[in-house]
Amino acid sequence: MTEHRTRSQIPIKPLYDPDDLKDFDFDQKLGIPGSYPYTRGIRPVGFWTWIQRELSGEGDAKKSNKQLKYLLKQGQMGVDVIADAPSNSLIDPDHPLAVNAVGTQGVSVCCLNDFRELWKDLPLDAITVSSSMMSTITACALYLVARENGFSAENLRGSVIQAPFYSEPCGYSTHFPFDLRVRLTSDCIEFCTKEMPKFHSFVEDTYFFCEAGLNAVEEMALGFIEIRYLIKDLLKRGLDIDSFAPRIAILVNCGMDFFEEIAKIRATRRIFARMMKEEFGAKDRRSWAPVITSHTSGMSMTAQQPFNNIVRGTTQALSLVLGGVQAVEISAFDEAFRTPSPESHLVGLRTQQIIGLETNVTKVIDPLAGSYYVESLTDEIEKKILAKVDEIEAMGDPAALSEGGWFKRFFEDAMIRYSRMVEEGEIAKVGLNCLQIPPEEDRLLKDITEQKIEPYTEHIEKIKDFKKKRDIQKLRSVLQKLLVATKNRKENLASVIMEALQADATIGEMAGTMRLAYDHPYDPLGMMTPIT
Repeated sequence: MTEHRTRSQIPIKPLYDPDDLKDFDFDQKLGIPGSYPYTRGIRPVGFWTWIQRELSGEGDAKKSNKQLKYLLKQGQMGVDVIADAPSNSLIDPDHPLAVNAVGTQGVSVCCLNDFRELWKDLPLDAITVSSSMMSTITACALYLVARENGFSAENLRGSVIQAPFYSEPCGYSTHFPFDLRVRLTSDCIEFCTKEMPKFHSFVEDTYFFCEAGLNAVEEMALGFIEIRYLIKDLLKRGLDIDSFAPRIAILVNCGMDFFEEIAKIRATRRIFARMMKEEFGAKDRRSWAPVITSHTSGMSMTAQQPFNNIVRGTTQALSLVLGGVQAVEISAFDEAFRTPSPESHLVGLRTQQIIGLETNVTKVIDPLAGSYYVESLTDEIEKKILAKVDEIEAMGDPAALSEGGWFKRFFEDAMIRYSRMVEEGEIAKVGLNCLQIPPEEDRLLKDITEQKIEPYTEHIEKIKDFKKKRDIQKLRSVLQKLLVATKNRKENLASVIMEALQADATIGEMAGTMRLAYDHPYDPLGMMTPIT
């Protein structure tokens, strides 16, 4: 008989029975929803839903603002925006190497005016405002824009993602040294803890690096390594664990291994709860209960037969709902081609709304609890995640591993492994490595998916003109202040970053100044020079 395994290589039996849950302790492993160890979810019994939204961002801030308003009109419960590759790499749109990418993979943002346009006329006190953009600068910009529009920072909800360990080897390279990346992460969390107490400034983003081909165990092991390191850094600053831990969230990936993804979410809550209570001594019960959100796997989407991606997104979203997450974003059916079109945005949002309104799955919390298979799989994934964490941390200080390129090699190996598994058919992908149809017949939805997004060159010209009209003396002064503050390794940079934003400094100029303070090149690509 052929042996079947999950994506994490956990053996799958054809039948599970009570023998698979021998000595199963209900109170220790499960409890009731809303109680320790939160395996069954962080909410108590009763009707529940999740934040239904779709990731947005294209062109300039004005165009993306229209996207956000459209989705809110269609019933979206919050907004989440991703910046384009230059912005997330802390490069201004007028950089010579940015010209072909501006606004094509997300929104181009580089100054406070862009953030003003991005969030213009949005009810910032009534929705969650999340983003996949440079966390510290974005949080500071949101604080300023909210205040300018009469919204109290204390009531702002939403999130920014943190990824100091893995952004360089498996994401957008900022060319910041490791110490500066961690510092800015902790600066952001410390600032938001004090000034924006309802805002999730500590979001561990395991989604983006999992898309390198990691399995569920590897994804969460690396996530917990980074979470533990950042918590320790914040505690060294003198922050009380219960001052920031209730706002920790984890943004997980969700692939096509339906039950493994559910078990991963349940195991993650249990590991987190025990870590916070037993290792870090948190007393506030909210500190034990992590908010878990998810973006369904873009890597699972195919360019071939893109209509199949609607089914993939639906399946993944259902597993997330059954796992009890707090927010969902579905990768669009045109994910393999472009940022989401209006049509794919709407399909993703309507998919969530149909699950929420027509299926009754929200009427029962953790309906799979007690399943011989699900509980057995949850236990096994928990063991494997903890074992992987121990294995990696036994190799040395995670910071040293990051600086030494260990994680980069780990991601490269995962990419090669995943590619081989797809090529050899070990991972089935309908339309790609099985059940193909001739290209000339594969036209359903292609009229939408193949619409090309051109670089937003008008934004480049707009920023060039913007830079010419600034008060250069004022700008030079505030950038010098940022340089001095960054050289002082103990100063929180949030206040001076806000001052720089108000003086019309761009993200590229602030990033270059901070690199200089750490004895790194102003422009790692060697094409831009500091303001003189």
